[in-house]
Amino acid sequence: MSTLTYDTLRFEYEDFPDTKEPVWILGRKYSVFPEKEEILLDVTSRLWFTYRKNFPAIGGTGPTSDTGWGCMLRCGQMIFAQALVCRHLGRDWRWIKGKKQTDNYFNVLNAFIDKKDSYYSIHQIAQMGVGEGKSIGQWYGPNTVAQVLKKLATFDTWSSLAVHIAMDNTVVMEEIRRLCNSNWMCAGASAFPTLDSDLLYNGYPEEAEVTDRLWKPLVLLIPLRLGLTDINEAYIETLKHCFMMSQSLGVIGGKPNSAHYFIGYVEEELIYLDPHTTQPAVEPSDSGCIPDESFHCQHPPCRMSIAELDPSIAVGFFCNTEEDFNDWCQQIKKLSLIRGALPMFELVERQPSHFSNPDVLNLTPGVKEPLTASAKWNSSDADRLERFFDSEDEDFEILSL
Repeated sequence: MSTLTYDTLRFEYEDFPDTKEPVWILGRKYSVFPEKEEILLDVTSRLWFTYRKNFPAIGGTGPTSDTGWGCMLRCGQMIFAQALVCRHLGRDWRWIKGKKQTDNYFNVLNAFIDKKDSYYSIHQIAQMGVGEGKSIGQWYGPNTVAQVLKKLATFDTWSSLAVHIAMDNTVVMEEIRRLCNSNWMCAGASAFPTLDSDLLYNGYPEEAEVTDRLWKPLVLLIPLRLGLTDINEAYIETLKHCFMMSQSLGVIGGKPNSAHYFIGYVEEELIYLDPHTTQPAVEPSDSGCIPDESFHCQHPPCRMSIAELDPSIAVGFFCNTEEDFNDWCQQIKKLSLIRGALPMFELVERQPSHFSNPDVLNLTPGVKEPLTASAKWNSSDADRLERFFDSEDEDFEILSL
């Protein structure tokens, strides 16, 4: 398997199929015939992170390219970037080539640029992953990248996100409300505390703005395994419905040899952005602007059969307000009424007494599968469950750098 460049890829993607079935993109419903341009504009507006080369060495002496090993890290960046776009720009925001963008857009983009002091850069993810038991250059599973992004988000005071990773295939509403229902500060100038003041060229607010809120915007990531070696067909309808929800951030996962960021579906195919394109690293210009065209996929997106999806995935949702979260809970409850559809996870008000302490679970290296009431948690369980949830690592081909 070889890595293609952007120029070789841009002419190889199929257009959308001629179908009367709706196209769903991150909670938005489209019809192919009258809304094809709107579909493509929506896809192009998502931030697209791919392999890069010739960026500053990770850790000072490490890799200068993530080709062959960074695909899931890039997918993690994409799903988290969508959360930041929803948080700071709104779901209706669109990127148009050549159109001047707002300062907040460049703030979001700068948080992912390939340099050590960007909050969610490949450098930060790779180095934070060492604490999750992943050496730099090692492939990540969906759960590992979710855990790393949660830790990195604590430094992003500009976004002030509450990041919750649902363990045990269970979303506990009480835990989320406790996490989000608190006063919080949105501090502008301290959003990028590691940057020198003369680098505030992309519109980082010069003065701190303090705002008390009752709900901290929620990023909910749910690592799941929807089968042993192949996805269980009973989960497919439920998975589709996740893309219909207005709170959808999409899904990170993949198929053998590839990790992808799935943003929607049409008929029995998933629509995704593919990180397997190596582009040169981007540096801000002398004027401070970031050349951003390579961060937007300007060709029709890829598609693959849902049946080809590797069963290990992470589903993401963004709830900007408590009303958003309450609405999401109601939608999840309705999914249980779909005939022939198997729920991918359980939604409960309070944590069942037999569950392990969530504080222990959040310290990974692994996430744990559902255990019986008599099961006990120890270090051997952690090792076993790391293999269980990240077992797809062995199915991905590691390309040479």
